Amino acid sequence: MSVTRLLPHDSELWHVTGAARYTDDQPTPAGTLHLAFGLSDVAHGTITALDLDEVQSSPGVVAVLRAGDLPFANDVSPSAHDEPLLATGKVHYIGQPIFLVIAESHRAARIAARKARIEIAPLPPVLTIDAAMQANSRFEDGPVIWARGDAAAAIAAAPHRIEGSIEIGGQEHFYLEGQAALALPGDEGMVIHCSSQHPTEIQHKVAEALGLAMRDVRVEMRRMRGGFGGKESQGNALAVATAVAARLTGRPCKMRYDRDDDFTITGKRHDFRIGYRAGLDGDGRLLGVEFVQLARCGWSQDLSLPVADRAMLHADNAYFIPNLRIESHRLRTHTQSATAFRGFGGPQGMLGIERVMDHAAHRLGLDPLELRRRNFYAAPDSPTQHTHYGQEVCDFILSPLIAELEKTSEYARRKAEIADWNSKNRTLKRGIALTPVKFGISFTLTHLNQAGALVHVYQDGSVVLNHGGTEMGQGLHRKMTQVAASAFGLPVERVRITASDTSKVPNTSATAASSGADMNGMAVKAACDTIRTRIAEFLARRERCDPQEVHFQDGRVFAGLAEMRFDEAVQAAYQARVSLSSTGFYATPKIAWDRVAGRGRPFLYFAYGAAVSEVVIDTLTGENRILRADIVHDAGTSLNPAIDIGQIEGGYVQGAGWLTTEELVWDDSGRLRTHAPSTYKIPACADRPRIFNVALWPEANREETIYRSKAVGEPPLMLANSVLMALSAACAACGPHYPDLRAPATPEAILAAIHRAEGT
Repeated sequence: MSVTRLLPHDSELWHVTGAARYTDDQPTPAGTLHLAFGLSDVAHGTITALDLDEVQSSPGVVAVLRAGDLPFANDVSPSAHDEPLLATGKVHYIGQPIFLVIAESHRAARIAARKARIEIAPLPPVLTIDAAMQANSRFEDGPVIWARGDAAAAIAAAPHRIEGSIEIGGQEHFYLEGQAALALPGDEGMVIHCSSQHPTEIQHKVAEALGLAMRDVRVEMRRMRGGFGGKESQGNALAVATAVAARLTGRPCKMRYDRDDDFTITGKRHDFRIGYRAGLDGDGRLLGVEFVQLARCGWSQDLSLPVADRAMLHADNAYFIPNLRIESHRLRTHTQSATAFRGFGGPQGMLGIERVMDHAAHRLGLDPLELRRRNFYAAPDSPTQHTHYGQEVCDFILSPLIAELEKTSEYARRKAEIADWNSKNRTLKRGIALTPVKFGISFTLTHLNQAGALVHVYQDGSVVLNHGGTEMGQGLHRKMTQVAASAFGLPVERVRITASDTSKVPNTSATAASSGADMNGMAVKAACDTIRTRIAEFLARRERCDPQEVHFQDGRVFAGLAEMRFDEAVQAAYQARVSLSSTGFYATPKIAWDRVAGRGRPFLYFAYGAAVSEVVIDTLTGENRILRADIVHDAGTSLNPAIDIGQIEGGYVQGAGWLTTEELVWDDSGRLRTHAPSTYKIPACADRPRIFNVALWPEANREETIYRSKAVGEPPLMLANSVLMALSAACAACGPHYPDLRAPATPEAILAAIHRAEGT
């Protein structure tokens, strides 16, 4: 079978040679126009004057559009219709588009956009979590509250209690390829090439903006160079702008953000403040926990509600908490609209409970891993336990997984060695931590859990497939070709995949929620199985055998006593007028979710993993390094171990960047100051652990997924929680007090935590 094999990415050769074409590399027709937005330089205010004469007369400018010039819907929101493409009367953050320049070149459009004379009467901006809470600035009437049991009473009666809060910063996606779109006008509609995780949403928003039916808009997306959630909704503005401009001018129109504009305009990961109270018994078992989650959502709703929901869903992580109360505030501020980011709120919610565990272990004087272990959900052969939202946890495998990781990473020996080191070294302190991950897989918006595919087998035996997912470097297309090749018993080289295209597979969901391979893989398999069954039934009739006796293997087909090449079988089926094309469809089973009540089964299954991180800090400067990482991660029966291990490594490093170096800073006027690689620091190659051991847990998914595999897109990012906890341990080695380390743990944050540990 082609699945479970270690195969390279389907575009590996093009990637390493630079030949891979992305949206901005597409050859454009002669006469293509280029677009740029004119942006607000005030965080909150009323537009009192907008003089665009100099913009219009700037060299190369063809047209300039304001909100009133748009022909139909002025909206690019993925949810609440509260995000105009161009500002109407008021501005709500620095970087909000106010007008659109259409010019002969990218440079001409950018130069012209800076010539506008805009007068804005400032209004008081709400920029921070504290200011939003004080102003009661939010996206829902009040906080969302989910509860099980009586957490307050359990905490009050507990022999041990802790209380505190953790600041969790946001994160810029920093995809290698920036946002881009190209619109090609046609006789009866519009074709859009774009860098988007959600082509159907682009199709929908463009159709609204042009007053067309969705059938009149075709969206094609071959590949992205990174998405991480930042291209789930943020590409809507570029696609709509180019489509409107193409319709107006009758010429192809293209738009791309320069990196600085991308930082300034687009949304980030939500930053959170999580307050907590917890009560524990004498053995360190949680009796009750209360969380207050404050999420800064930015100026428009975007995807903030489901992001905040998922933070609540993952507030337990791997731990059974008999009494739990979570209060979630979704706060509106005059900053970029926070959006989807790998993990989609799960990392923030999970980090809250990991902080509780770290704090409680320090207070009780217990080994943090032992305290965690005492609070784990029960093993599958134990009486079933339920999450705080009512889902059964019947596949909990972390106990044996972590036992294996302890052994292979030599956790106990290294922990003792580090304690000895810290007792003898004043300036450099080391820390080690082992943290678990339990992450739910499925969209929490139930209707999104569906996927389609289209497969053609040509009469020469070659296979081409299309599916509803998008390729952003994660290897989805390679996995889908493996699924198809396995279904037909072919080498993977015999299968070709084509660009994601709304005219081939309609009504697709975003490639998000770690569900791309799960859902599209099942849809691809369904389409291939239909074609294979047709061929098998034809051959069974011809060879007078049972269809069950027909099998496909190693490029050949066996039917009774007959044996032939796959292409010969296909040619015979074609000549017998057997259909060799089929669609496939999959809808995730067993899920049901009531987000208002906070009850149900939002996830088909959980993906698990654990990581040991070892770090060192300089107590004089706050500098720090990750010395070593050991990971065991649960990918079920991996479709492609090479790709999955790469995803685990990348997710861990991206998570470590979020929790250490990647700091977003806004000034008092609401201007983002970390808006370029010079001021915003993602991890570089030298920041990865020098010793980096990754292993896959060898156990199939208990649920019936594609070849019993598990999702591996988002869960590995949360393995990096061990980095923050290891840094906390290193800070705690400096004094008797709990260091209360915030995230990101920049050198300044580490120095502050050291002072708290010392009590100075």
